[in-house]
Amino acid sequence: MKPEHSKPQPRPGILDITAYVGGRAAVPGVTKVFKLSSNESPLGPSPKALAALGEARASLALYPEGSATILREAIAEVYKLDPARIVTSGDGSDALLTMLANAYLQPGDEALFTEHAFLVYKIATLANSAVPVTVPERDSNTGLKADVDALLAAVTPRTRIVFIANPNNPTGSYLTRDEMARLHAGLPGNVLLVIDAAYGEYVTAKDYDSGIELAATFDNVVMTRTFSKLYGLAGLRIGWMYGPAAICDVINRIRGPFNTALNQQLAGAAALRDRDHFWKAVEHNNSWLPWITAEIRKAGLRVDDSVANFVLIHFPRTGDKTAAAADRFLNQGGIILRPVAGYGLPDCLRMTVGTEEQNRLAVSLLQQFMAA
Repeated sequence: MKPEHSKPQPRPGILDITAYVGGRAAVPGVTKVFKLSSNESPLGPSPKALAALGEARASLALYPEGSATILREAIAEVYKLDPARIVTSGDGSDALLTMLANAYLQPGDEALFTEHAFLVYKIATLANSAVPVTVPERDSNTGLKADVDALLAAVTPRTRIVFIANPNNPTGSYLTRDEMARLHAGLPGNVLLVIDAAYGEYVTAKDYDSGIELAATFDNVVMTRTFSKLYGLAGLRIGWMYGPAAICDVINRIRGPFNTALNQQLAGAAALRDRDHFWKAVEHNNSWLPWITAEIRKAGLRVDDSVANFVLIHFPRTGDKTAAAADRFLNQGGIILRPVAGYGLPDCLRMTVGTEEQNRLAVSLLQQFMAA
């Protein structure tokens, strides 16, 4: 006879996960709202990507080619990479981060990441019964930033993966090429350095590298990217990674057999090759990011320096000008920003760079809130 209370049990760590919750898209009772909570592109996708989606309709009844050759070759062409060392995903770069954790973490292993890092790192670690190790960030005059020395000091014989978002979400800060090289140089060869460059396309700083150089050179470095941000294809959930042939072989063994649909491949390839649209998106961000930062600072709020398509805004911890109070005020005015308490920043809101109309309204409402 079976025990009365017998039932399937998940592996250790899974019930410790707080499920990921995305940015809100609506406000009860408010008809017109602008969503600046998910770092989506204000310009939307390339017209050529939209045309490619139409081309894919004729083949919806067929399975796509299993290795995503169309998309991998387009990525290789644009970024001058070896297509054999590229793996794609039809479920965003999140899926690739998760597969890397699935492949390289065992129960009791440790995965390192900074205290205000992307939440998927912790989720993927716990899902593999591994131990998440959060490392404090440095708080300087320009904002919160990953601390290379602190990360290296946290490495133990049980460390198997170091996740580093560069630039980081939600802080908007980045590590320079030299800082990343120093981080890698200090890691043992059996530790996998996973560089999440989801916002890399926005960075124009000359001392920045998205991770391509390290991933091309070393056996223990992988870089992940996404089409959800600058390319404006968040709804299609396309991601990709570049890394050593041996690691790509491992991920290809565990990914789904047709994990990148034809419409995703065609739209992604078209978006990549439309460099005019790409540079319009970069120029739009370069124009509005400093304006938003300066105008919100004029209202008396701390805004950290950012190289991505969002800013992190700090509010007083107590009183009537808290982040929660600002969030309610903005919502009633039709603006949705992202509360980031889940990232360990309960006194902050994150604002995506939007259209001119959205940016001006959001800044005006913040100024009104602070002046009231």
